[in-house]
Amino acid sequence: MSGLTISDAAARQINTLKENEKNDSLFLRITVDGGGCSGFQYDIKLDDTPQAKDVSFSYKGATVVADEISLGFIEGSEVDYVQDLAASQFVITNPNASSKCGCGNSFSI
Repeated sequence: MSGLTISDAAARQINTLKENEKNDSLFLRITVDGGGCSGFQYDIKLDDTPQAKDVSFSYKGATVVADEISLGFIEGSEVDYVQDLAASQFVITNPNASSKCGCGNSFSI
């Protein structure tokens, strides 16, 4: 495993958000924090300010960024964007997670 994979759907959505905001510098930032119902939780947000310890992954014009510590928890994951009747959201398929909560935002290793 190495890095992160960005799905076609996630790349399309990130690029759409960049267009809507008229900001070509936007990227998706993923941070892993302690907490949530399973021990760790994802914080996924748009950002346009790179940090010194960021690691970037790009695909089809879209960029996803994680700091070095967070990357240790999500190494080998896929970032996707799903739309269904309940919600439209970025989701992370994390092979390192041994379990996750029902909302999909927290996980344990």
